[in-house]
Amino acid sequence: MTTRLLQLTRPHYRLLSLPLQKPFNIKRQMSAANPSPFGNYLNTITKSLQQNLQTCFHFQANEIDIIESPSQFYDLLKTKILNSQNRIFIASLYLGKSETELVDCISQALTKNPKLKVSFLLDGLRGTRELPSACSATLLSSLVAKYGSERVDCRLYKTPAYHGWKKVLVPKRFNEGLGLQHMKIYGFDNEVILSGANLSNDYFTNRQDRYYLFKSRNFSNYYFKLHQLISSFSYQIIKPMVDGSINIIWPDSNPTVEPTKNKRLFLREASQLLDGFLKSSKQSLPITAVGQFSTLVYPISQFTPLFPKYNDKSTEKRTILSLLSTITSNAISWTFTAGYFNILPDIKAKLLATPVAEANVITASPFANGFYQSKGVSSNLPGAYLYLSKKFLQDVCRYRQDHAITLREWQRGVVNKPNGWSYHAKGIWLSARDKNDANNWKPFITVIGSSNYTRRAYSLDLESNALIITRDEELRKKMKAELDNLLQYTKPVTLEDFQSDPERHVGTGVKIATSILGKKL
Repeated sequence: MTTRLLQLTRPHYRLLSLPLQKPFNIKRQMSAANPSPFGNYLNTITKSLQQNLQTCFHFQANEIDIIESPSQFYDLLKTKILNSQNRIFIASLYLGKSETELVDCISQALTKNPKLKVSFLLDGLRGTRELPSACSATLLSSLVAKYGSERVDCRLYKTPAYHGWKKVLVPKRFNEGLGLQHMKIYGFDNEVILSGANLSNDYFTNRQDRYYLFKSRNFSNYYFKLHQLISSFSYQIIKPMVDGSINIIWPDSNPTVEPTKNKRLFLREASQLLDGFLKSSKQSLPITAVGQFSTLVYPISQFTPLFPKYNDKSTEKRTILSLLSTITSNAISWTFTAGYFNILPDIKAKLLATPVAEANVITASPFANGFYQSKGVSSNLPGAYLYLSKKFLQDVCRYRQDHAITLREWQRGVVNKPNGWSYHAKGIWLSARDKNDANNWKPFITVIGSSNYTRRAYSLDLESNALIITRDEELRKKMKAELDNLLQYTKPVTLEDFQSDPERHVGTGVKIATSILGKKL
């Protein structure tokens, strides 16, 4: 077995040897003169992160852009695609079944530049849900047919839980409850967009999310390596069959056995490769130099389904919990947001225990929930999340934090109505008071990426995020503008609102189902 692993993984050594970290640049040193209490606090957090994570990249403010709207995100995607010279690598839950404009844009880029290669990684259950009708897989298949799999590598990840009787008996749409490839990574040459947004029309027009553009060759290399590694655990779309049907295979070049043939062996091989990736990617600054850089970015991820139960090497959950544990005074405030509000109990407990003077939780109004007035069982989901919001407010009172923590619902019109938007943003911000204005809180830390911070995110799905910590005033202004843009469409909600508003009544059946199926939400 050892011999086989060595043989299979050897082609990936070149991939893992891509350079990651920029050399130490003395010009980026920060002045250490007259450190403030905030500066000391920032140093403490950063050193803690450095000791626990060690994979770290440093940035200048102009190397990170924050995009505010879905349309800006879409325009940026198309621009980056058309201007890419060497590589495009995309990881998303799915590609909308009618997004021909985006596919045409990729086709134009491939035609214009014969050196360009495109790598897609989607979820195999979500991406084939509508077969034999049009779906993500059929759209990508057309690109493979035109340019070949050597230039267009399209991968479909299927959770190893999709195995045995579950594969046979669990119907489509419901099988997504077994686990998903949920990462959102959009890479173009030496730049990467991290987001929570998928690739469909609503995410390009009227579904609010978050989007950060990172301009760094080393940072891009890191996420390209991650993208390629998860792709190597996935099925591949190759040239369509003669009758036009989708042709999906498990390539011989994959470094693991196919999970449906030997699930136990697949998990053993995949976890070894993931562990090797995380170890090889440990590039860090000396602890003594941490405070000398204005902005540091730490990749964090959650790959629990691919690790043994008692040896999970994922970094996201433990990093978030550690970060929240550093809030030991009311000099720091926090904001938490998730469109699907089913916060992990461990994270919720940490948030509720912080000694903050003020904090905000932003979640989607039932009228901004993407499942509002949907068909079938999913029509009950807005009610389920409403019930979970009420339980959160009860917990706030139980912790005696109702004077400090405010639950805010985001709403911009009504979903499926003219000018109606849905809300899909997710993230965490830590803020400190402006030294010149005590009433002005400005973020200095944020987490950006795919995670909804739910129980399923930390047990069933693959997630990729980045934690940003900065002392740069320009970047802090950008982060505050992003947060203010989200807050402008929110209003506070209290327990009294749940008691007085009949539209907030949740039926007993939905409550029971939420309690039983909460881990899947």
